[in-house]
Amino acid sequence: MSYLVLARKYRPQSFDQVVGQQHVTQTLSNAISSDRVAHAILFSGPRGTGKTTVARILAKAMNCKEGPSPTPCNMCRSCKEITIGSAIDVFEIDGASNNSVDQIRELRENVKYMPAHSLYKIYIIDEVHMLSIAAFNALLKTLEEPPPHVMFIFATTEPRKIPITILSRCQRHDFRRIDVESISKQLEETCAKEGVKIDPKSLELIAREAGGSMRDGLSLVDQVMTCAKEKITHEQVLDILGVIDREIIFNMSKAILVGDISEILDILDEIYCAGHDLKKFYADLVEHFRNLLVVKIGKKISKLVDIPSHEIDLMMAQVKDIPITSLNQMFNLIFQEEAAVRYSEQPKLAIEMTFIRMFHVKPALPIDVLIEKLDNLRQDICDNRQAFDDSENKPPVQDRKTVLESSSGEVIGTSESITPFDTPPMDPTENIDNIWNRLLSIFSDKHPSLAANLSNSTVKKLDGEHLEIEVNGNDFNINMVKRDKNEAIIKNVCSDFFGKVMNVTITIKRSQNNEARDKKDRANRLKQEALSHSLVADAVEIFNGKVTDVKVL
Repeated sequence: MSYLVLARKYRPQSFDQVVGQQHVTQTLSNAISSDRVAHAILFSGPRGTGKTTVARILAKAMNCKEGPSPTPCNMCRSCKEITIGSAIDVFEIDGASNNSVDQIRELRENVKYMPAHSLYKIYIIDEVHMLSIAAFNALLKTLEEPPPHVMFIFATTEPRKIPITILSRCQRHDFRRIDVESISKQLEETCAKEGVKIDPKSLELIAREAGGSMRDGLSLVDQVMTCAKEKITHEQVLDILGVIDREIIFNMSKAILVGDISEILDILDEIYCAGHDLKKFYADLVEHFRNLLVVKIGKKISKLVDIPSHEIDLMMAQVKDIPITSLNQMFNLIFQEEAAVRYSEQPKLAIEMTFIRMFHVKPALPIDVLIEKLDNLRQDICDNRQAFDDSENKPPVQDRKTVLESSSGEVIGTSESITPFDTPPMDPTENIDNIWNRLLSIFSDKHPSLAANLSNSTVKKLDGEHLEIEVNGNDFNINMVKRDKNEAIIKNVCSDFFGKVMNVTITIKRSQNNEARDKKDRANRLKQEALSHSLVADAVEIFNGKVTDVKVL
């Protein structure tokens, strides 16, 4: 006789032996006991969770010599035939290879005939979602009103592909993924029956790799038992399955949490040299950090994290002193780069760049601290704006005047150092505009470029030894006049013109355009200060947002 794999050898033969699907088996048992079993039942759920197995057990329970009974005897003719798959009244049909409308029409004709020696003629259609639309339509009427001696049991991994008209005619039962602890326990019992010793740590690793599928778990154990003849060690299991030890995952997360980039790169290089799949490793790391975050939150851990209890304790110790904001920031960055790593042709380089970039990001502040600092920032901006407005309201002479002194504070030029010009002496009764025109003519002769910048200026005040010139023009003209060199020239020319050392003050003519421009400049400056503040940058990074507008109140 050929070798029988563990998944078939230890297939459950009663509802009590089914692992992890008590919500389904209990419902079916109650339905059988109360004689309320539906004529069409749909089992949906992930692969390897027991859909076909439960369908066979239900068929045995309905056709058992002692039944219908929720506990089939497994000794009568009907139970034995169903167990070995040779029952003439129980038809197991593969929906993928029998999906045409002609085959369903043939089935519809056969349901008219009574069972050979059983109570019911039962049709088990696996992967029923593979039937064509025409086949589903041909099955509708028979499925809704079958003969009293016929039952339909459907199994599928993709119920969304089944037409709603079929779903509405079936009683649906959803199978769940089996948790790691239940799979590990079942694998341990199977190994004991086979007389094989496998370390519990290795069985937990196999259970995790099974992904909630009992059949996958038993197949992996079958593979390990075949490759290792004597005592099976944990290292052998790792080599046979090609998976990464959980200890490496914990070491990697520890290095990430403490920010040891050299240790991270070293672990990554060891994994790469060992030939492991780096994309699978990164996916495991993303899941691990998700579990760390759930453990840190500390609510319903056992329900939300499907890992052994001792690993939960290790995770609690690992994140004990890590702020939840920092942990969330790390998980967010690792998760965002998952697609880039998955599709990269150089996953090692992509993972290295992810962690290098991670440690260039400043640690995030707690939300309450961040909000408090943002409030303080807003108050500071308001205070600065008020101070600026107060300074704008001061007299223009105090705010804008420039005294003609050198950078060292000394008076530039004296009456003795002034070179006299050939100009008529000033008449005290002369009009102030005429005086300014005469001064401009002197500037035009001796300093043409400066005269051009002063062309729109006027004498605002002339009193004794004090002369106030109001400059009007664009920013270039104003800046040229206010240069130290040009201010010295203006003072020398004026002192020579008036025949004495003059104290010259230069002011700027205020216009509505200038005031509007200054107001706009002030608002832009306040906006730029707010955008460049570190707290705003932290807030944008934490909430993964962007600044759309800045209001200056």
